[in-house]
Amino acid sequence: MSMFCYQCQEAAGGVACTGKAGVCGVKDEVIHYQDMLVHIMKGISVYSTKARELGIENEELNEFVTKSLFKTITNANFSKEIFYQDIKKALRIRADIREAYLEAGGKLDENLHPTATWEPKNDEELNQKAEEICGRLDAPNEDVRSLRALSLYGLKGMAAYKDHAAALGFKDGGLDAFIQKALASYTNDEMTLEENIALVMETGKFSVDAMALLDKANTESYGNPEITEVNIGVRNNPAILISGHDLKDMEELLAQTDGTGVDVYTHSEMLPANYYPAFKKYDHFVGNYGNAWWKQKEEFEKFNGAIILTTNCLVPPKDSYKDRVFTTNNVGFDGVKHIADAEEGQAKDFSEVIALAKTLPSPTEIETGTIVGGFAHEQVFALADKVVDAVKTGAIKKFIVMGGCDGRQKSRSYYTDFAEALPKDSVILTAGCAKFRYNKLDLGDIGGIPRVLDAGQCNDSYSLALIALKLKEVFELEDINELPIVYNIAWYEQKAVTVPLALLYLGVKNIHLGPTLPAFLSPNVLKVLIENFNISPIGTV
Repeated sequence: MSMFCYQCQEAAGGVACTGKAGVCGVKDEVIHYQDMLVHIMKGISVYSTKARELGIENEELNEFVTKSLFKTITNANFSKEIFYQDIKKALRIRADIREAYLEAGGKLDENLHPTATWEPKNDEELNQKAEEICGRLDAPNEDVRSLRALSLYGLKGMAAYKDHAAALGFKDGGLDAFIQKALASYTNDEMTLEENIALVMETGKFSVDAMALLDKANTESYGNPEITEVNIGVRNNPAILISGHDLKDMEELLAQTDGTGVDVYTHSEMLPANYYPAFKKYDHFVGNYGNAWWKQKEEFEKFNGAIILTTNCLVPPKDSYKDRVFTTNNVGFDGVKHIADAEEGQAKDFSEVIALAKTLPSPTEIETGTIVGGFAHEQVFALADKVVDAVKTGAIKKFIVMGGCDGRQKSRSYYTDFAEALPKDSVILTAGCAKFRYNKLDLGDIGGIPRVLDAGQCNDSYSLALIALKLKEVFELEDINELPIVYNIAWYEQKAVTVPLALLYLGVKNIHLGPTLPAFLSPNVLKVLIENFNISPIGTV
């Protein structure tokens, strides 16, 4: 069978990527292995959920499920070999938790789902089964499939946030328990539509918890983001460009490049690292180079130096710069060097990247000037009196949340045009790489308050939720939807599924979602979302 993938906004024809490769560049054989890995994780979760009821907790299993979900996010891992090894490991972990459960006196149902029992006899049988497994065949009912997809893709984003927090030593067993409970539930075809809808809403609740955990991990580790002018020009030194979302990697790279003569620049979703106090002490931390993830083929070419991808948002690299690219964590691409995880208590080793960078030319300048960011919740709370006064006097009439993802489709120029067309008494609240559509526009300020308030990465949408809840409290409103806030969210991958689910759980309504609605939403599920939350497509500017 050819691949079938409709988990991201670029799904071919607005329906699904089929054939030999997806729009993102992933090969069908890799998608088959990703589907297989998720398939086996459902089986793992059947056992682990039962085992947890007997007090059995398996940290290796918890970490593996989290990282495996993360690896299957769009543009994270393109390596067939990595997924092959993960499938082998998944089968071993499934056997281990099954044995532990039975040894503890657990009983198994006679008719366990195939995800919990299937064993390949050889690689040929594994490959054949991998081709048969397909997300669209996950349930006999279209609406159940749609709801399962909505929940599963929310889990993938949740796993990404959870993994970043874990890298900083912050964990939450409740997230592990929910993720595995949800995965196990996908094997239960007896669940009603109402029960599947409830699971989607519960996914929203735990999405909030995951973002709160990561916010705590980042701010307790590196301080609360501060209003910062970020340089977007270059210096005449050899350099490393770090992209992705993982702040632990940022910390260790800056420490290891200190005093080496090698500059460090952020790219795309790593831009908000510039806002954290802990990183500002490094003189060789220059600023940000480039724009959103999808421009990397052009921008990585011109950067000239070494490049590190710490998380998803990798575009298959061109041969002309492929030898300068390194992946780490859950990112992978066959033929690209991978930086291994550190041993317990040790720092990750970036020496090979630094050594290469020293031999390469300095970056080619593509723009100059500065951009301003750092408006996470604590910084905005510090400005609360100023903001409230501006609202009360009518200087600010409306806040527009324009968080989410950017993408390469030309239709996304809508978000630039939308930002430019907004009345001058409105303020944009943003997080995620969607901001690159408008964060370099000269939109001015309102009484010293910039008209684009950048809270940070996509996970920092949590800050936008806290800001909205704070304003609700200040204005003594009963309903968050009474605030002068509207939501115009751009989505691309699965973390941008997690964020809207979190907003729905918090009671936010009237969200505009674009540039297209998710292909995995069935007509009936979409109808439920419209009737209960008034979700709608973006329309025209």
